[in-house]
Amino acid sequence: MDPGAPATEPVPAPSPERKRVLRTLAAGKRYEAYVEQQTAEMRVCALCEQVFYRKKPMKKIGARWLCIDCLRGLKDSLEGLEQWEEMSALHETIERDVHGALRR
Repeated sequence: MDPGAPATEPVPAPSPERKRVLRTLAAGKRYEAYVEQQTAEMRVCALCEQVFYRKKPMKKIGARWLCIDCLRGLKDSLEGLEQWEEMSALHETIERDVHGALRR
């Protein structure tokens, strides 16, 4: 041994508490890496505001994403739009006629 070299003490084995803390930190780092990877594939539906990953079919409309469930609901709503407009016009006509009859 070199007399001018500093003496090195043996490193004590880590305590069980320290091992648990190190395992927890390592698991946290793995989780953060997974989340960063998944965030790139994450989409938020503009209507229902749910977060979906690549497993749920989504469509980009303009700058926003819509899930397949919201698109189906929108399609159903648009298919009944003409009937809804007719009912709305009929309702307005009835209200106008009733108010006109009451004023006489």
